[in-house]
Amino acid sequence: MTINEAQDEIIEEFGLLDDWMDRYQMLIDMGNDQKPLAEGEKNDSNLIPGCQSRLWLVCEEKDSLLFFRAESDALIVKGIVTLLIKVLSGHTPDEIIKADLYFIEKIGLREHLSPTRSNGLLSMLKQMRMYALAYKAKE
Repeated sequence: MTINEAQDEIIEEFGLLDDWMDRYQMLIDMGNDQKPLAEGEKNDSNLIPGCQSRLWLVCEEKDSLLFFRAESDALIVKGIVTLLIKVLSGHTPDEIIKADLYFIEKIGLREHLSPTRSNGLLSMLKQMRMYALAYKAKE
């Protein structure tokens, strides 16, 4: 599935719900479906700076594709990072770096986040792109 196909799928899923309380619940449910990180992965080097809550992000490369896993101690944050993982995981560093993440605006996520959560979203995305840049530099 391409990055844009994944975004379109998320837009469609969120479009089925009119109420933002239902959308928040869907975010929480998505986050709860994520497999937790191993305790050893929850360390300072995987901790995302700029998030009010604690969020750990792990990136692994397999066959020139990057795969992300994450865990947070905040339910909404866990759901937000799950959306980003759904869109960006399993793609090349170039695809991740160049991706136009239009789904964030289309589902109204940014306007329904507190300023601190919005900053956290930007920090998550920045870290994912930094991983992509680092892996690209290794090539």
